[in-house]
Amino acid sequence: MLCMRVSPGKSFARPGTPIRKQRRSMAPPLAAMPDVRTPRVLSIQSHTVQGYVGNKAAVFPLQLLGFEVDPINSVQFSNHTGYSIVRGQVLDGDQLWALIEGLEANDLLYYTHLLTGYIGSLSFLEMVLQVLQKLRAVNPNLIYVCDPVMGDEGKFYIKPELAPVFRSKVVPVASMLTPNQFELEILTGSSIRTEKEALQACETLHALGPSQVIITSLDIDNKLLLIGSDKPNKDEPAKQFRISMPKIPAYFTGTGDLMTALLLGWSYKYQNDLAKAAELAVSSLQGVLRRTISDYEEAGVSPNLKQLELRLVQSQTEISSPKLAYRAEKL
Repeated sequence: MLCMRVSPGKSFARPGTPIRKQRRSMAPPLAAMPDVRTPRVLSIQSHTVQGYVGNKAAVFPLQLLGFEVDPINSVQFSNHTGYSIVRGQVLDGDQLWALIEGLEANDLLYYTHLLTGYIGSLSFLEMVLQVLQKLRAVNPNLIYVCDPVMGDEGKFYIKPELAPVFRSKVVPVASMLTPNQFELEILTGSSIRTEKEALQACETLHALGPSQVIITSLDIDNKLLLIGSDKPNKDEPAKQFRISMPKIPAYFTGTGDLMTALLLGWSYKYQNDLAKAAELAVSSLQGVLRRTISDYEEAGVSPNLKQLELRLVQSQTEISSPKLAYRAEKL
């Protein structure tokens, strides 16, 4: 576990314990002030020293899109778990709360967005929900973008007992959900085999809480689709759309984390047009994937190999100014 050295006589407060604020001896950073018009994201995700998954796949793209991003690394690993050897540390709930405690003590808890990805334990997930409560007490308009990372292609990445907690506690408080097909089935308890079933599943999730649901990958009749559903008002029908995407014969790591970050970024810029935001996010992601494959081929490595690492630094133009190549079709 990740150890933290604490001075004798000091302890970290549990959630709900008032935090004694110290007198400030310096000006607050502009990034932390509510009246500065730069959106600010608290991103709680995994971190790898090498490669681009979790926060490593989200922070840089969001910064390129003009966001201040404060990352909390739920785990710190040497590399992603696709490698045969992984070393590192895991943050627990108390350590997460200690970081929030420090931010609050210095009046640094104003955020416009909370972004979460992979969460591996029940205690950490429940602590994230308490963090969300505290952030919304500071900014009631905070947007919570949740990538409910639970698994893919019929396999769980997490302990299955976390799934009911995602359904009952996380979905109702999220602003935007970005599940893949498998995660959508887990969240709704239904089999998704047609586009119609996917759209109905989005309606089911809207009824539970989130106004925006984006199925980031839906494999229907050998076609790869993104399905979006935007329902800002409960009494009005959802605006739903699809975007067709190419199937690339390669396996990348971090694409889901990158996609959710791009959706957060572009949906903030196009707050009344989720379809436009999704078009830009998909176009950007596809540009990054093309650049990644091209670089691997240039290096003499077959792109058919698994676990290709994204080339984010080399794809700055594709991230900040994507060529709009994929269009949304209204449903």
